[in-house]
Amino acid sequence: MKKLIVTASLYTLVTAVLLGIVYPLAITGIAQLTMRAKANGQLIQRNGELVGSALIGQPFTGPGYFHSRPSAAGTGYDAGASSGSNYGPTNKALIDRVTAGVKLETNGSPVPIDLVTASASGLDPDITPQAATYQIARVAKERNLDVARLQALVDANTQLRQLGLLGEPRVNVLQLNLALNKEQVR
Repeated sequence: MKKLIVTASLYTLVTAVLLGIVYPLAITGIAQLTMRAKANGQLIQRNGELVGSALIGQPFTGPGYFHSRPSAAGTGYDAGASSGSNYGPTNKALIDRVTAGVKLETNGSPVPIDLVTASASGLDPDITPQAATYQIARVAKERNLDVARLQALVDANTQLRQLGLLGEPRVNVLQLNLALNKEQVR
C-alpha cells in the first residue's frame, strides 16, 4: 500500500510540474518568439501611449465616434468579470436595456441587433459592417465629414472571414475610431 501511495504521489508531482509549470512556460516562450504582439494581447499604441487592445472592446459614447456593442461584463468591458447577461428574451431587464439602446441609436431605420445586445463575453471589440454603416450618418454630421469618405473608412477597416469561411465580416471599433481620428486631422 505504501508503495502505491508513493508512486501515485510521484506521478502527481511530476504531472503537476510538467503540465503546470514546464508546458505553460514553453508555450509562452514559443508565443513570445513567434508572435509577440498576439501573445501580449494585441495592444494598440499611438504616439507611444497605450490606447487599448484589439481583442477587448471599450465604450465609445460620444456622437462623433462609432459605438461598440453594449457590455454585460461587470461595469462594462471589465475583463475580470467577463460574461454575458444570461437574460432570456422575455426578461424585463433585457427588454429595457434593448429599448434604451434603440432609443439612443435610432436614426429612423431598424437598429442592427449588435448595437443593442451584448456579446456572450461582454468584451467583444467588433461590430458588423452593417452596424458601422448604420452609424455613419451620425458620425458624419457630428464631425462634418463626407458620408462617402466615412463609408470608405468603414470598408477599409472591415475584416473579412478568416480563410474565406470562418467567422463573419467584422469591424474593430477601436481601430475604426483611431482611423477616424486620423482622418479628422487631415
